[in-house]
Amino acid sequence: MTAYAIAHLQEAAPHPEIAEYIERITATFAPYGGRFLVHAAQHEVKEGNWPGHVVVISFPGLAEARAWWDSPAYREIAPLRSRNIDGDIILVDGVCDTYDPAGTARAMREVMRTP
Repeated sequence: MTAYAIAHLQEAAPHPEIAEYIERITATFAPYGGRFLVHAAQHEVKEGNWPGHVVVISFPGLAEARAWWDSPAYREIAPLRSRNIDGDIILVDGVCDTYDPAGTARAMREVMRTP
């Protein structure tokens, strides 16, 4: 099942370390089947407040996403970003091709029926 690394990064002033990070990051996730789905794109806020930038990287599965995050290659460059940009980053499984949200609603209704 496809998994994703999702980052919500705050605005940051241009910095040579950030440029180096961006130049090097693709090489770190390529061995794990990762690829950018969203990067350096404008987003449109429909509800709430979402300042900054969104980055989404897909991986074949959560194991590959974790392996990338923990890899020596990524751990080497991560400080180039974290020293200069605040943000939140998560790894999350996607849903399978047969996912039906109605099943989630049924499970929720069952929990609500239980005293």
